[in-house]
Amino acid sequence: MEEGMESKQQPHLILAHNLFLLSHPDVDDIEKVRLREEVLSVVKSDDMASLYESLTTSGVLEKDAELLDSTKKRIEEEIKKLDEKIADAEENLGESEVREAHLAKSLYFIRICDKERALEQLKVTEGKTVAVGQKMDLVFYTLQIGFFYMDFDLISKSIDKAKNLFEEGGDWERKNRLKVYEGLYCMSTRNFKRAASLFLDSISTFTTYELFPYDTFIFYTVLTSIISLDRVSLKQKVVDAPEILAVIGKVPHLSEFLNSLYGCQYKSFFVAFSGLTEQIKLDRYLQPHFRYYMREVRTVVYSQFLESYKSVTMEAMATSFGVTFDFIDQELSRFIAAGKLHCKIDKVSGVLETNRPDARNAFYQSTIKQGDFLLNRIQKLSRVIDL
Repeated sequence: MEEGMESKQQPHLILAHNLFLLSHPDVDDIEKVRLREEVLSVVKSDDMASLYESLTTSGVLEKDAELLDSTKKRIEEEIKKLDEKIADAEENLGESEVREAHLAKSLYFIRICDKERALEQLKVTEGKTVAVGQKMDLVFYTLQIGFFYMDFDLISKSIDKAKNLFEEGGDWERKNRLKVYEGLYCMSTRNFKRAASLFLDSISTFTTYELFPYDTFIFYTVLTSIISLDRVSLKQKVVDAPEILAVIGKVPHLSEFLNSLYGCQYKSFFVAFSGLTEQIKLDRYLQPHFRYYMREVRTVVYSQFLESYKSVTMEAMATSFGVTFDFIDQELSRFIAAGKLHCKIDKVSGVLETNRPDARNAFYQSTIKQGDFLLNRIQKLSRVIDL
């Protein structure tokens, strides 16, 4: 990041979030008026000509030909100045100054949201860069472009490139930052288990404020952990984690969501869960997975409840969750049919009977199968040796 940007979210990612909210059906019209003004202000102040054109084409902003012309003129003038600085550095100064001049041009293209030219110029700058740390910084800039446009192919390739660079060296601070970038990528592509692991590894070393504030990071960590970790790991790594305890209260409903699940307070859990759904819906990284996440959380909570019983009446379960008998009946029927819950419903008596798979027996069968396979291989090998 640039100087002074370490503790501040990247303005382009704030802009991307505002653009996402402008297209969201659940955001009211008065809020959209404010967001539109904010977006226009940023687009004008940073001379984002290409973004302005695409926003006017899609009807998000009104077209102002005069504004567009003056913006394009300023861009041409600025590029000319940057090219002059590059030429001067190449003629009169050293290699590091040449690199700095090329980097300045890259950052300018990033600022004005010219994706193609920014990526092209970053490649040129990389060619002038020797130090692994500085090459890594260029990858972080590329990743930020990827997250602005939600270009998952670009993000995936950049993460792989960063990992290859780390094989040459690289400091721990940048390695830890990359974990958060990769975690965000995994969460955005529905790999919640990997995301939870990467986020939990980064809790005590978090410095990636350019992506999001620390309380948002904790929000993502708790959400991904709840559907990825077993009960014991959740207690050790999340419920009792001092870093999480310090900020969890800043995110509405999050503390109740986590603690009521762990404490088996299912009625409170559903209340907190419904409070969190709005935040999940209005998050540009989580919103595409909203329905999937809702299903996974309910699978976790229903499984946890049924874990304590061999059989239980549906009426008792409905009361525990603070919902109606019909709701729990429909929910469980869906989850059982999808193979998410190991139980069956006796509709006549209104009782749920659990039929959890026996893990020890399954392990025993698996061991026997592998043993047979190994013995067969040994017999085949002994025949070859005898010959």
